[in-house]
Amino acid sequence: MTATHDESPASEATRAIERLLYEYAARIDAGDFAGVGALFADGAIAMADGTRIAEGPEAVEALYVATTRRYDDDGTPHTKHVTTNVSVDLDATGDRAAVRSYFTVFQGLTDFPLQPIISGRYDGLVERLDGAWAFRERRMHPELYGDLSRHLLIEL
Repeated sequence: MTATHDESPASEATRAIERLLYEYAARIDAGDFAGVGALFADGAIAMADGTRIAEGPEAVEALYVATTRRYDDDGTPHTKHVTTNVSVDLDATGDRAAVRSYFTVFQGLTDFPLQPIISGRYDGLVERLDGAWAFRERRMHPELYGDLSRHLLIEL
């Protein structure tokens, strides 16, 4: 017997927004910085205070290329971005939402034991554009720092 399960439009929107958050993490971990940029076709990445540091796909891609180390063996940063504590607050139209989540980044290399290297949270806005959810703004709030020496190309 197959159970059918109809989700409300709000539940469907929440699931689609969660998939967007998870796709962002997956693309970073795959070293697909152009793909990360594509998620910001009409959006920006900002610091916690709202200062925009990259806006649009080319600028977001360039930000990750300039700041995140990729390794020659497979072109990835050898990380796993874990997204948790997702909160989605849809507006009255159902086409915009405020989104919050936590992140923890793990990294492991042959000479660098698997460990959490940074954690914090994201706050942002997403919007349904042409039927698909997209980032409008994503604010980074790094809060706990570990050994970032093998991950970032810059000092925080």
